Amino acid sequence: MGHFTKGTLEGSMAQGLIEVERKFLPGPGTEERLQELGGTLEHRVTFRDTYYDTPELSLMQADHWLRRREDSGWELKCPGAAGVLGHHTEYKELTAEPTIVAQLCKVLGADGLGAGDVAAVLGPLGLQEVASFVTKRSAWKLVLLGTDEEEPQLRVDLDTADFGYAVGEVEALVHEEAEVPAALEKIHRLSSMLGVPAQETAPAKLIVYLQRFRPQDYQRLLEVNSSKQRPQATEDPDNCLG
Repeated sequence: MGHFTKGTLEGSMAQGLIEVERKFLPGPGTEERLQELGGTLEHRVTFRDTYYDTPELSLMQADHWLRRREDSGWELKCPGAAGVLGHHTEYKELTAEPTIVAQLCKVLGADGLGAGDVAAVLGPLGLQEVASFVTKRSAWKLVLLGTDEEEPQLRVDLDTADFGYAVGEVEALVHEEAEVPAALEKIHRLSSMLGVPAQETAPAKLIVYLQRFRPQDYQRLLEVNSSKQRPQATEDPDNCLG
C-alpha cells in the first residue's frame, strides 16, 4: 500500500490542501477508458524537470527533493510534521524561495546564507544537477458517478519521460485530514476502473532515471532507506515526486 502518498500543498492556489495520490503503470487504452468514464482532457503539456542535490545525495537521503521545473520555478518536497502515517506519507511542498532556502540550510547544516534566491545558494551549499529530463503529460479531470458533484474532482496525469518511461497518477485534493479516507476510497475505485491491479506500485520518473543512468546513486538510496527499517522505504521515494 506504499503506493499512496499525501502532501500538504503550499501556495496561493492551494493553501492548506492535502494531496492524496496513487501512481500506476498506464496501458495503451488508458486514455480511451478515461473518456468512457466521463473524463475531460484539460491539456497536454511538455516540460523539463531538473533535480539538484549534493554529490552524496544528502537531500534525497533525508527524504528532501529539490526540483526546478522549466517556466514554473523551484519546489522542495520534504516530510510533513506527522511523518509516516501507516501506509501513507505526508509531504510538504515548498514553493516560496526564501522558505526553500531556509529549509535547505537547515537540512544541510549551513548558516549565514540569508534568505536569497535558490539559485544563489546552490554553489555555497554544494548542490548540483543530478537529473534532468523532459516529460510529456496529458492531464485529465473527472467526477466518479454516484459521488457528490460538489466534491473535488479526481485528477489523472499520464506522463511519458523522454527516456522512455511512462507512469500515471490518480490524485485528489482535500481540505481536512478527515477527508483523506474517502479520497483514498475514490482513488481505489477509479484505479480499479482503469484496470490497475490492486497491489500494483509504480516508481516515480526520477527514481527510474537514477536506476537507469546513476545506478550507484540509486543503490545508495536503497541502502539508506533499508537502514531506516521502513518496510515501504523503497516505495516512498518513488511516490513523493511527480
